Amino acid sequence: MGNVVAREDFEWVYTDQPHAERRKEILSKHPEIKALMKPNYNLVWIVVLMIFVQLVTFYLVKDLDWKWVLFWSYTFHSCISHSMTLAIHEISHNSAFGNCKPLWNRWFGMFANLPLGFPYSVSFKRYHMDHHRYLGGDGIDVDIPTNFEGWFFCTRFRKFIWIILQPLFYAIRPLSINPKPVSRLEIINLFVQLLFDVTIYLVFGVKSLSYMLVGSVLGMGVHPISGHFIAEHYMFLKGYETYSYYGPLNMLTFNVGYHNEHHDFPNVPGKHLPVLKKMASEYYDNLPQYKSWIKVLYDFVMDDTISPYSRVKRPLKGQVNQE
Repeated sequence: MGNVVAREDFEWVYTDQPHAERRKEILSKHPEIKALMKPNYNLVWIVVLMIFVQLVTFYLVKDLDWKWVLFWSYTFHSCISHSMTLAIHEISHNSAFGNCKPLWNRWFGMFANLPLGFPYSVSFKRYHMDHHRYLGGDGIDVDIPTNFEGWFFCTRFRKFIWIILQPLFYAIRPLSINPKPVSRLEIINLFVQLLFDVTIYLVFGVKSLSYMLVGSVLGMGVHPISGHFIAEHYMFLKGYETYSYYGPLNMLTFNVGYHNEHHDFPNVPGKHLPVLKKMASEYYDNLPQYKSWIKVLYDFVMDDTISPYSRVKRPLKGQVNQE
C-alpha cells in the first residue's frame, strides 16, 4: 500500500519555541498591535446565528430518507460543525467576552458546543492552553501524535486511514499523553450536552440526532476544512514548525489559517489576524505558507517523507504550569 515512510521518530529540538521571541520583537517595532488585543463581541451573535441555523436543519432532516440524512450531514452539517469547533477555539482564548470575564467565556463555550453533540469545549480549553505555552512539549502538548500513530500510520493507505480517524485520536490522546483530573466544569459540560442530545432525540427523532453526531465526526476527518489540523504544525519544510494558510476557507474558520500570527499573538481574535499580518508583514510574508488545505491533505498522504512523526518535539525545561 505504498512506500513506508523512513522517519522513525519526531524532529527533536532543544531550543525554545519561536513565537514568544518573535512576539517580543514585533511588539517592539509595532506597538500599535496592542490595540487589536480586545474581545470580538460579534462572535457572540455569529455563534447564536450558527446555532439557530443548525436547529432549523435538525427540523428539516427529521423526515428525510437515510441516504439524504447522511448526504446533508457530510455536505452541510460537517462544515458548520467544524466551523463551530473553531468558534469554540476562539472562545477558549476568551475572545467572546474578554479576559476579564473568563467564566462567561466558559459558559458560552458550552452553549456553542451544543449542536456538535459531543462535550468538547471545556476540555479543549484546558489542553489548548498547554499547546500554546508548551508547543511541542513532550508529555504536555496533546496536539502531537502518539508514538503509536507515528509508527503505525507510515504508508499512504494507512495515512489516509489516520486522517479518517482524526476525531478518535484527538479524543483519546489526552488520556494517554497527559491525563488530567476531571474538573467541575467538564462534568457540567457533559451533563448539559447529554440533556441537549436527549432533547434533540425526543423533539426531532433519531435521524436528526444521527445527522448531528455523524456530521460532527465526518467534518473532523476527510474534509477540506480538516486540512488545518495538518497544515498548522506538520513539518513539510525542515526548520519550520508552524505554518499559515491564506485561502478562502478562513472565512468559515475564524481565520484559524493565520496560524503563525495566532501563535505569536494568541490574545488577538481571529477577526483581527489579517490586520495584524499587514501591520507586521515583514515578519510573515516570507514564511512558508499554504493556499489550499485540500492540497495539504493530498500531500500528506502521497509524500513518502511525511507521516504523523513529522512534528517538532522538545523536552520540557523548568517548571510546568498546566491548565
